Amino acid sequence: QVQLVESGGGLVQAGGSLRLSCAASGRTFSSYFMGFMGWFRQAPGKEREFVAAIRWTVVRPYYGDSVQRRFTMSRDSVKNTVYLQMNSLLLQDTAVYYCAAVPSGGIIYRASTYNYWGQGTQVTVSS
Repeated sequence: QVQLVESGGGLVQAGGSLRLSCAASGRTFSSYFMGFMGWFRQAPGKEREFVAAIRWTVVRPYYGDSVQRRFTMSRDSVKNTVYLQMNSLLLQDTAVYYCAAVPSGGIIYRASTYNYWGQGTQVTVSS
């Protein structure tokens, strides 16, 4: 099992920045974790959208088209935490942001690939 707890959401003006954190714990998430951690978001009335993912052992991030060059995903292997630094925020970035984990591989931009999910954190960008 993997438990994921997100934090760092809030209200920010367009053009501003926020950093989200996702702390992972649990027996499956140990020093032998070889899978992916991902960030997704879901706005009201829309499908869950891939934001970013990182392979725990390789630390090469992948990004969705809509956040390229604005968002940066990173991880701290000591704290078992991943981060999503969000810069130049746009109104359309408003959504609930979810952290997700999958112990193996798969199609990382698909939500159905991930076995474990956090509770989500709200990000609201105002004009």
